[in-house]
Amino acid sequence: MELMTAGVTTREASVDDVTWHILGQTYVPKHRSESSMSWHATFPHGTFVPHHIHTTQDEFIYVLTGELELELDGGAPVKAGPGDLVRMPQDVPHGIFNRSGKDATCLFWVSPTANLWDLFVAIDNVPDPAEIVRLAAQHQVDFLPPPSA
Repeated sequence: MELMTAGVTTREASVDDVTWHILGQTYVPKHRSESSMSWHATFPHGTFVPHHIHTTQDEFIYVLTGELELELDGGAPVKAGPGDLVRMPQDVPHGIFNRSGKDATCLFWVSPTANLWDLFVAIDNVPDPAEIVRLAAQHQVDFLPPPSA
């Protein structure tokens, strides 16, 4: 993997013209280097990323439009709206949900990149959640059982 280069990634551009479709969301990678990776994400209402842990990365979300609800480290749900930054340190369980009634867009990034690019390639358009969980575990992302009600 290359070192990050200086420059501008335009609104329309993505790394290698890639777009991923994962769990009903659309991810457009904006940069990739050894030290970090970022992607623009569109979360339609009702979509979510189940509770999981990144064992080798810190993860961040900067909300652009709409609202996301986060469940972080077993705490009460918190909401993040436009201009809010969500911080999810390595090994902290988190789930990401759009329960707002409208689409949300955001910029995600992780540091370091580790195996996340390869995971997204592997789970692009995979419809079976059990297969996503299996593949994620091979790429240093561990999905957790649903929280008890």
